[in-house]
Amino acid sequence: MLKKILLSAILSLTVAGASAQKLTAHTGTVENGYNFWLYTPESTIEEEIEPKPVVIFLHGASLCGRDLNKVRRYGTIDAIDKGRSIDAYVIAPQNPGGAWNPEKIMNIFDWVSNEHNVDYDRVYVLGMSLGGYGTIDLAAAYPDRVAAAIAMCGGATARDLSVLNDVPLWIIHGTADRAVSVSQSDRVVSAMKEADESTPRLKYNRVPGMNHSNPARMFYLPESYEWLFSHTLKDAERQIAPTFSITNDVLKTAYTGLKFTRKQSSSSRSKKRSSGRRG
Repeated sequence: MLKKILLSAILSLTVAGASAQKLTAHTGTVENGYNFWLYTPESTIEEEIEPKPVVIFLHGASLCGRDLNKVRRYGTIDAIDKGRSIDAYVIAPQNPGGAWNPEKIMNIFDWVSNEHNVDYDRVYVLGMSLGGYGTIDLAAAYPDRVAAAIAMCGGATARDLSVLNDVPLWIIHGTADRAVSVSQSDRVVSAMKEADESTPRLKYNRVPGMNHSNPARMFYLPESYEWLFSHTLKDAERQIAPTFSITNDVLKTAYTGLKFTRKQSSSSRSKKRSSGRRG
């Protein structure tokens, strides 16, 4: 009986240890990179049998700095912390300040791909505000490596935006955004249309009346990741998949089934949801 109790305790500790290893912090790990969180999907903890997609989450300016815990305040890692199931590796770098550097982001991906069994044909990026800028810039720098992207209330610093027409890209921006003007996304779309009027792989939701914080709910909707995962570099035409409606009713369902601690009041959650501001 004692042996059974001890064995049960050991197994419990092992499971707890494996669970704790699902999310790991990396500081100074990648030369010419950022500090980052890495989420390893539960199905690969014991044995990496099949390659898994990779999701890169880029935060807004309010989470910049050198305290990695800030990156868990909102976004994809926070969604996972709260119980959202995402069957993919998730890279969440922290920008110490300034514009996102696509090369540094991809250096992190290269490190992760050397350490884990990733699916090179299914690499995705999504971000909001400053992270929206980073998403566009990363897709513009590596259109042949990013399978699909979601850029929210951002813009671009990349000079050549014509290559974005090669990437399934979903841009979301509210007309009532006072932190980052919708004109920034308009400029990106105009540049894409100048290169190819049909913009065959672009979906632009220019949402009337939406403010800067509401798009953050997209990080918590399972449909956002389902949309990303529906794309692969193996698609002959790299067609963009149908998007879902960005309405208040849809966004209100973002936190359904997720877990919030008692200390997180509705006001503090609201503060988190609005914390993706670029400035």
